Formats: sequence, structure tokens, C-alpha cells
Amino acid sequence: MKKIYLITAIAVAIASSLACMGNGGKKGAKTFTNPVIDRDAPDPTVIRADDGTFYAYSTQRDGNVPIYKSADMVNWEYIGGAFPKDGVPRFVPKGGIWAPDINRIEGKYVLFFSMSTWGGEWECCIGRAVSDSPEGPFTDAKMLFRSKEIGVQNSIDPVVVQDGGRKYLAWGSFRGIYIAELTDDGLELDDPKNIVKIAGTAYEGTYIHKRDGYYYLFASIGRCCEGMNSTYETVVGRSRSLFGPYVDKQGRPMTENHHEVLISGDDKVKGPGHDSQIITDDKNQDWIFYHGYTASDNASSGRKMFLDRVTWHDGWPRIGVDGHPTATDTAPAIKNKRK
Repeated sequence: MKKIYLITAIAVAIASSLACMGNGGKKGAKTFTNPVIDRDAPDPTVIRADDGTFYAYSTQRDGNVPIYKSADMVNWEYIGGAFPKDGVPRFVPKGGIWAPDINRIEGKYVLFFSMSTWGGEWECCIGRAVSDSPEGPFTDAKMLFRSKEIGVQNSIDPVVVQDGGRKYLAWGSFRGIYIAELTDDGLELDDPKNIVKIAGTAYEGTYIHKRDGYYYLFASIGRCCEGMNSTYETVVGRSRSLFGPYVDKQGRPMTENHHEVLISGDDKVKGPGHDSQIITDDKNQDWIFYHGYTASDNASSGRKMFLDRVTWHDGWPRIGVDGHPTATDTAPAIKNKRK
């Protein structure tokens, strides 16, 4: 009888160990279920650190920018705020920190962000802060410009593009999308008078991805933040030049609000949008994060973070199987941590 109990115990232990490995252990998760962050985590931005660990940041929560950590892009742990408690930027009175964008620039982790209040489209601003670690603390926070100073209404949603050794900043929300060059260290706007409009008034939450000679301008359209009534969706256009023109499949320009719809809501997920950088896994598969409301809780838990595979067809990206958020899928291929 003791032998039976011993064999049973060993079998249970082995099964338990295998289950842990398949759900985010050393070999990474085998499958995942959306949302991967099942709480309010809007406007995600994600980076992979030198040791292979992933870090995600989102719009302000509890007075700070939350940081999440993951070994496999699927299982995420909240580790705290990006800014020290006494170092949270206060560039806009009563303003929140929205839509951060994480980057590795000249050996530093640089977090760009916008600060605004609802309706404060001329007082909002874009800033940045710097850290030696993706876990922070991010310090040396500086405001780069305010809307009224640069003449671009609703200057929020910054994203950095590094291309050919040069750095650029794109930004904007429903008042046009603009791009300008940064200084060599990526920490300042090079010339506030030299800005170019690259997309029209339908868009916000942009991100630019370069692939096979094209620049892809991902963006969000519609109402972002109205729970079950949200109409937010993700769209895309492409260009041979970083400065445009970005066009849809018919060659119509995004400056005239033409685009291809990439992912839209359904009866399970409302308002999928404001996507992150594209992250490539260890089998060269592309992935993207974005936020959305879940109908299962009637959107009461806020905009949660979703993960989906990006596939490419005739030079255009596709997210999900049918243009809607994926419920479950095979997880990203992630090897053990880098040395």
C-alpha cells in the first residue's frame, strides 16, 4: 500500500511540474487566453530587455505609470510604478500621464509620455524620463513641448521611431498625426519648427513599424473610452518613406483619413485599439499588444491588455483570424533567458 501511495505522489508531483512549465515556467507558456492582463491596463507599450525579460507600461494608475514584468509575454506580474513617489511629473495641473512609449536609446531606457486632462487640448504636453533599468525608477523627467507652444492641438500619444541611426517622434490625437526629428541622444526635439503632418484627423495612438522597405503606420480610430459603447478599432496604412505619404491598399492617403481596418470589436471585446510596438519572438513570429473592454464583465474592469499574433499577407499585416481579438492561441516562442 505504501508503494502505491509513493508512486501516486511522484506522479502527481511530475504532473504538477509539467503543468507549471506549460503555464509560464522555464520553457514558457504553450498557450494563452486573452486578456493577458485581466485588469485596467490601457495604451500598452512593451519592450524586451537585454536579459530577455519583457516589460509593459500603460496609462497612469494610482498616480503613477504601472510596470508589468513577464518571462513569456503571457504571464504578467505588476512590479510597481515607473516614477519615484516624489518624482511623478506635474507638468499639467490635475493632469494624468497617458499613453507612455518605452524605448532603448543610447544605452538608456527612455519613457516618453503625454500629460493631459479631458478637454485640455491646448494645455496638454509630451515629456520624457530616463532610467538605467526597465524597472525604473525613471528620473530626469522633462517636458518637451506643450500643444499651444508647438501649434499642434491635442499633442498626446507620443511614439519614438529609430531609423538609420536617427530618432524621430510621432504624436497626435484626432487633430492630425505629426512627426519631427529628435536630437542625436533622443532626448529633445531637434527643431520645433520642422514638423510634418503624416495622417489626418481620424487617428490617435499611432505606432510606426518598418518591414521589407515599407513603413507601416498603425493607428486607432473611433471612441476609445466608453465601455460597451466604445467604437475604437485598429487601422493601418503604409509608405515607402517615414514621412509619407501613408496610403491604404487603393493608394488613398491617410492624410485624407483613408486606411485599412486591422482589428475591430465584436460581441466579446469592445474597443480594441492603441496597439504597442510589434514584438518578434524567438521563432521570428510577430506579436502585438493592445487594449480592449471585455463584455463578460460589462466593461466594468476597464481596458485590459490583449495579445495577438501579427501575420503578413501580400505586404499587409493581419491580426487575428477574422479581424477580431483572439480568445486563445498558441503562445509566443520564448527561449530561456538570454545571457
